[in-house]
Formats: sequence, structure tokens, C-alpha cells
Amino acid sequence: MYCNGIALTDFRNIEEAKVSFDRGVNVLYGNNAQGKTNLLEGIYYAAIGKSFRGQHAPEVIRFGAQAAMLSLDYIAAGRMQNITMRLFPNRARAVEKNKVRVTKMSELVGSFRAVLFCPEHLSLIKGGPAERRQFLDIAVSALEPVYLSTLQRYGQILKQRNALIRKAKDEPELFRSTVDVWSAQLAREGAYIARSRQRYVKRAEKYVKECFADMTGEKESPTLLYLGCDKSGGDYEDIAHTEKQLYQLLSAAHEREIGAGATLWGPHKDDIDVELNGHSARLFCSQGQQRSLALSLKLAEGEICREDCGEYPVFLFDDVLSELDSRRREYLLEKMEGKQVIMTSCEQVAGFHGRLLYVENGTVREG
Repeated sequence: MYCNGIALTDFRNIEEAKVSFDRGVNVLYGNNAQGKTNLLEGIYYAAIGKSFRGQHAPEVIRFGAQAAMLSLDYIAAGRMQNITMRLFPNRARAVEKNKVRVTKMSELVGSFRAVLFCPEHLSLIKGGPAERRQFLDIAVSALEPVYLSTLQRYGQILKQRNALIRKAKDEPELFRSTVDVWSAQLAREGAYIARSRQRYVKRAEKYVKECFADMTGEKESPTLLYLGCDKSGGDYEDIAHTEKQLYQLLSAAHEREIGAGATLWGPHKDDIDVELNGHSARLFCSQGQQRSLALSLKLAEGEICREDCGEYPVFLFDDVLSELDSRRREYLLEKMEGKQVIMTSCEQVAGFHGRLLYVENGTVREG
């Protein structure tokens, strides 16, 4: 898979830009706050349908503009394709794939596949569970279109169940008469999410072990374990059994949930347990080991995508090389041979021989 180019209009600080990319390494360089990351953001927006900065569509529209537009040309399975998005401040975005309107993001996600690696991802190991859940959700959604729609339904049901819990003291009869209905729906959607996440973690573990060993030259052995439902690390392959288990958990302690004012069990609470030689990587690993594990997770994301789709995704690196020491930087450069890479940097990158694009004040020129 290759990104041929992107056109942006009124996106962040970019009034208008049209940029083409080589199939090898492309370096977007320049001073800070000039628009380098905005270009990567536009590319990744076409992949996952939202900003990796966690902001809503109105916030990416250039100040004073009425709308923003991005149009991404890419090659997948040997065919030239296009994704176009128009983003508005007060109404739903308009999305087209190959000039055909797309009404649900679950129909689009997975069309153009990209792996993003930014400085925030270096905290995948030492950060909180929410970061690792987000990593899983983005990675799995790119491979299983139905996963995203299931995740969206789960979020809607969770919102309704949490609202019911918060009203339980004032409306006890309503709570008693409806909580089981919401619990059953949440368990059904949650069981599928747990199975898909666990399958992905098991597959990722193989590549994380390989990458970590190659990167560090050491015999230390990392392990990944998906912690769902009761946090036992059990097997969630049997969806019917997982659904029953989750429903029982949701039904067993209503008073605790009312006290907490929220649903206490389900995929929104799950995590990945990462260990090195049997010890928690989050608690006992050095910062260098944690960074090697985080980098290994992102490289595993690319390998799994290649396995399922027959071709590597596009790799997007946002100023990540400056955060790595020389050994990890050299390893990453070596692993990117033969893959398309679009990266940002404050200066030209030593060791990379590819296309240089200079970014200044939202404009791009050959560098």
C-alpha cells in the first residue's frame, strides 16, 4: 500500500497544499509549528476518520475558514484509489471513497491502512490502560471493519447504562426494571470486542518477541497478556461463554456500581499486561526497555497488517527519531527498508536517503 499524495485545503494552518510522495522514505522537515505534523494528521485522518490528536473536526478547520478538505490518493492491491473528506464546524462531515458517498466510518476504516508512531506512543508501556486500549482499538479496526461498528454500539450502550446507574438512587424502580436489559446488550457486544482484542494480542506477541530480541541483542523474553472481564487473563475465544461471564459480573454487584456511578466491568476497563522475564514492564523495566517494547508493538502492528492484507501499510513517524537513542534509531531505519515512510523532523535525517520536503508556514516545497 502506498500513499501517492494528499491535497489539503484550510486544514489547520494549511490554506492550500498538494503534496506527492515517493514509495520509499519521505522526510517533512522544518522548524516547529510550521505544519509538518498537520500534514501527517491529514494523512492519518483518511485512515481512521479522526485526528490522532484527540480533537474534534471543527478544531482542524483553519481559523476563519468555513470548512476543511482533504483528498488522499493511494494505491491498494495495485489499484489507484481516493478518499475525500470535507469537514464542517456545525454539521456532519461529507466523506467519499472513489467518488461514492460513505455514510458510516466503519465502511471506510481499513481502506487506507497506516501505522502512526509518535512520541506519545513511547508511553504505551508505562502509561495507563486507556492508552493500550486505544492502541488495540485502532489496530483491530483497520483489520476488522465489523469491530469498529461493534465498538461504537458498545460505547452507546455503555453511555445509556451509566446514565441509568447515576439515576438509580432517585429512580430505583426504573433501574431495577431495565438494568438487566442494558447489561445483556453490553455483554453481547463486549464479548466480541474481548475476543478480537485477545486474538490480536496473541498475534502481536510473536512479533514483539522477535523485534525486541533483534533490537536489544539480548535474550530477555517479553510476554503480552490480554486482561479482560475479571482480569484473570482467561480465554475469550468462546464468545457465548465470555458473554455469560461478563453478564454475571454486571449483574452481581449493582450496589458497587451505584456507589461508583459507573459500569465497573467490560472492555472499557480491560488492559494488556506486558511483562519482561516474568516481571511487569510498567513497574520494573528501564525507560530504554519500555521504549524498545513500545517500538516493538508498533512494528508488530505493521507486520500483522501485512499478514492480513498482503502488503505493508504506510508508516507515519511524527518526530519520533529525536526521542530515540542511536541504537533504536538505527534499528528502526533498518526495519523500514522497502516500506513507504512519511516522517517529520526538525532537520534533515541522517541515515535516510529519500525525498526531502521543506515545510514552512503551511506550505511545502522540495527540499
